[in-house]
Amino acid sequence: MIDICLLGTGGTVPLPNRFLTSLLVRWNGHEILVDCGEGTQIALNAKTLSCRHIDAIFLTHFHADHTAGLPGLLLSMAKADRTEPITIYGPKGLEDLLKGVLLIARYVPFEIKFVEYEQKENIYEIDGLKITSFSVRHSVPCFSFSFDYARSPKFDREKAERNNVPMKAWGRLQKNDSVEIDGVTYTSDMVLAEERKGIHFLYTTDTRPTESIRKYAQDADLMIAEGMYGDEEKKEKSKLNKHMMMQESAEIAKNANVKQLWFTHYSPSMHDPWIYEEMVQQLFPQAVISKDGERIDLSFSEE
Repeated sequence: MIDICLLGTGGTVPLPNRFLTSLLVRWNGHEILVDCGEGTQIALNAKTLSCRHIDAIFLTHFHADHTAGLPGLLLSMAKADRTEPITIYGPKGLEDLLKGVLLIARYVPFEIKFVEYEQKENIYEIDGLKITSFSVRHSVPCFSFSFDYARSPKFDREKAERNNVPMKAWGRLQKNDSVEIDGVTYTSDMVLAEERKGIHFLYTTDTRPTESIRKYAQDADLMIAEGMYGDEEKKEKSKLNKHMMMQESAEIAKNANVKQLWFTHYSPSMHDPWIYEEMVQQLFPQAVISKDGERIDLSFSEE
């Protein structure tokens, strides 16, 4: 199971009732944060969540509404007596950004590691969760993220017996690709059933629609996507500033067979995003006008 909490849904500047965009993903004792806008540690506290055990932070890009919360978050971690290293991922130039962050957050007692996205697509793995960062189209280098959590195939006793696999190899082959016994090599595909559907979700914001988004959105259990504007009169502005309209996100979700769509990164001029709910649900009925603290547990589907 993966616990997803959209800590903030705002873009550009925070509002009294809306934190800046940030996402917390928790699974199997691990936590990662995607983006860290101003006041992210307050958004965590508002949902009674701790920042102490966040393993990694993934940044989409270096605009302030996605990074200005880093000094405060790191200092909050220090106040919480954190000693474990943290790894921060981001586009090229991340090292220079962190130098600036640490001019403010001077007394951080734990190691800060950093990884820059080297390619247009980059794959990372943290305890079974595969995280793919992929380039999108914004006014500065910007990345979105595809998350995949695989599900182990079931043990198939009949298949194991049919393939004459010794019983003493059964348990080992559920954990290893191959096992050798008495000079004979047995492989896991001799005892395991077909692959089962895992969990797949997507986070994309601050971009125009791209083929890469359409690709990674395919059959997603959840797509968290930009809803910067809903008013058709803002369409040219969205193109100029390299953002997505709600309607464009909804069309992608519909065509990609997404199970559920959450919007985020609302423009500060959009005081009431719910006025667009009926419109976007006509395009994609499973669209949700997300609010700060929107939360869901994604579980493996029953078969």
